[in-house]
Amino acid sequence: MNDLVVDPRRLELLLELSRLGSMREVSEAMNVTTSTVSQQIAALAREAGTPLIEPDGRRVRLTPAGRRLAGHAVTVLAALEAARRDLDPSAAPAGTVRVAAFASAVRQLLLPVARTLARQQPEVRLQLLEHEPGEALGLLADDEVDLALTYDYNLAPARFGRSLVSQPLGSTRWSLGTPAAPGRERGTALEVFSRYRDHDWIVNSRNTADEEVVRVVASLAGFEPRITHRADSLDLVQDMILAGLGVGLLPAARPTARGVTLRRLQQPDVTLRGFAMTRRGHSAWPPLALVLRLLGDTSPP
Repeated sequence: MNDLVVDPRRLELLLELSRLGSMREVSEAMNVTTSTVSQQIAALAREAGTPLIEPDGRRVRLTPAGRRLAGHAVTVLAALEAARRDLDPSAAPAGTVRVAAFASAVRQLLLPVARTLARQQPEVRLQLLEHEPGEALGLLADDEVDLALTYDYNLAPARFGRSLVSQPLGSTRWSLGTPAAPGRERGTALEVFSRYRDHDWIVNSRNTADEEVVRVVASLAGFEPRITHRADSLDLVQDMILAGLGVGLLPAARPTARGVTLRRLQQPDVTLRGFAMTRRGHSAWPPLALVLRLLGDTSPP
C-alpha cells in the first residue's frame, strides 16, 4: 500500500464488487450512487498503487491484485466488526480479562469471580497473575494487564497516577502476630509495639507498605524496629513467628496456627485497604466492566 490508511468502507465496496461484478448492483446493495462506487474503487486503487478492476464485457471483474485485496478485506472487515462488538458497551461481554493481583486477593476475590463467570458468563475468562501492588501497577501501566488489584494501609497511603482509576474493594483490620504467651495484653497500638521493641520484626519482601506501617507505629512508640526477616507468604510469616524469629503484622480475621497470638492494634488502628485499578477510560469495556461489578459484589463492605 502506498497509503497506510485505508478506508474500510472502500474495502467493503471492493468486496461487494467481487461478489456482484457490477457497480450498479453494488450501488443498489450499498445504497449509494454508482458514481460513488466508481470513485471509491478508483481511490482504493490509488492507495494500493495498482489497478483493482478491469472491464469484462458490460460488467467489471477484479484484477489478480484486486482479488488478493478482496481476500484481505474479508479478514480486515471481520476483525473490525469483532472489535466493534467487543467495544460496544451494550454488547454481551466476551473476552479474556488479564488481572494482576496479590495472593490473598486472588484467593478471596478473584477465584469466586472466576467461578461465577464459569456458571453465568462463560464467554468471559480471567487470566490471573500473582503480583504485589508495585509489580501489578507496572504491568497495568505497560498495558500488559487490564486490571490490577492492589492495596495500601491507612498509615501508609498509596499515591496513584491521574491516568489510573481506583475502585475500593473494602478494608481489613490487621493485628500484630506474636508468639503465644499467657494472659491477654491490652492497650493501644503504641503500647503493644513497645512490648516487642527488643524483638526482631518480619515484613513483606516485595512491597514496602507493611514495613512503612511498622516503622510509623514504632516511631510513635519511641523506637526503631529491628527489621530482620522478609516474607511474602502470610503462612510463612506465622511459621517464622512460631520458630521464634520475630513478630509481624497479620490480618486480624485470619485463623492463626497454634502458638501464634494476634495482638489487637488500636489508637491508631492498622487497616489494609484494597483497590481495583484500571487505566482511565478502559473500564467501559464490557468484560472488564462485568469483572469490576462482580468484584464489587464479592468484596467486603
